Amino acid sequence: MPPLIALSLGYFLVMLDVTVVNVAIPDIRVSLGAGSSALQWIVDGYSTVFAGLLLLGGGFADRLGHRRMFLVGLGVFTAASLACALAGSPGTLIAGRLAQGAGAALLVPASLALLQATYPDRALRARAIAIWGAVASVAFGAGPAVGGLLVSGSDWRSVFWLNLPVGALAVHLTLRHIPASARKPAARRMDPLGQVLGIIGLVGLAGGLNEAGTHGWASPLVLSAFAVGVVALVAFALVERTLEYRGASGRTDRAPLLPPSVFRSRAFTSTAAIGLLISLGYYGMLFLTTLYFQQERGFSVLTTGLALLPSVCMGLVAAPLFGRLAARTGPYVPMAAGLVLGTAGFLGWLLAGPHTAYPVLLFALIATGLGQTMTALAATAAIIEAAPASGAGIASAVFNVSRQVGSTVGVALFGTFAAASADFTSGLRLSAGLAAAAFATGALLALSVRRRAAAPTPDSA
Repeated sequence: MPPLIALSLGYFLVMLDVTVVNVAIPDIRVSLGAGSSALQWIVDGYSTVFAGLLLLGGGFADRLGHRRMFLVGLGVFTAASLACALAGSPGTLIAGRLAQGAGAALLVPASLALLQATYPDRALRARAIAIWGAVASVAFGAGPAVGGLLVSGSDWRSVFWLNLPVGALAVHLTLRHIPASARKPAARRMDPLGQVLGIIGLVGLAGGLNEAGTHGWASPLVLSAFAVGVVALVAFALVERTLEYRGASGRTDRAPLLPPSVFRSRAFTSTAAIGLLISLGYYGMLFLTTLYFQQERGFSVLTTGLALLPSVCMGLVAAPLFGRLAARTGPYVPMAAGLVLGTAGFLGWLLAGPHTAYPVLLFALIATGLGQTMTALAATAAIIEAAPASGAGIASAVFNVSRQVGSTVGVALFGTFAAASADFTSGLRLSAGLAAAAFATGALLALSVRRRAAAPTPDSA
């Protein structure tokens, strides 16, 4: 249990800081005199760097040791939180938030890889992932409420001071209860060109998506970011393919950061795609739902947070349910069930209007929250099962990149629908239909992988 607590605390910090800062933005504006552009980077810079450095973090974890990189990530994140708490200018706070994203990118892939190593038994690992994911779900959902309480009781700096004791406890438990694996000498050198191209590509893509909601999809800034991101990612794919081919023929001693061969596994590729689809649908709709309650219904920040609790805190229900199902059936049955439930929940948002009674929306809130969390837990277990032990860090990084990109695309795309529609609820319903389609597509993928895995092989026939 102590190893699981340590790993869960690390992920708790990462997910809490996605949302806890949002409610502190008005106080930060007044305290530091931050403009709108600076405020946007204080919020979005964290997730942009997190997405951009995930592949690098996963590669480092596999090469340098999972516990080592988990501790480095925790250290960077905690030190960056201290810098944020002491920030005296918008630039310093932005730099601290970017450093937090870097720390998160180092610790999350290592955290998943450590779960795989610490709990090799499938049933025990399913329960561990359920608890790990439930803690993250609660952290994400409780972020606005925790932030509101801290800011009202003290000031905006308290949302960053909170990270210090939690990070210190996670470091202590990791050092005491998670053994260090022997560092194996690398047979091949690292891939610096691939690392640079991957970072530029993902940061360019994530940055363009973040800016699209503010500046518009056709703005020169957004188009330039997309162009840089796409060119860099295409070059990255070519470099990785060349390195893998030349390495197989013995013509280079450099190892690709992300070997293209990992995508030959249908289970791995389908699960990564499902991660993108569920984040696109759920987090895109969560963004619009927050605006719906505040702008259309006139709810306060605290009331909006309470209204969203039936959705964002479904990890408390999904975790034990997933643990029991996955231990018996494997991850794809609860994954498909969660996707079907989420599809039905998003269709429930088609009933939303300016004066829809809150109880009418409860099914949509509960079904989407439970379905998303169940699917995310199952997909996490599936990606770990599909990855070789030597590549667990990079496999979990790919999965988290797909989820980050899906979330960013969903928020930017659905925000555009809401802004371009004749009225907000029309955009909300259009987005709900697209989210339902994303979850339904994911359900078909999960069922396809499940059928393929259950099909008898020629040797067993």
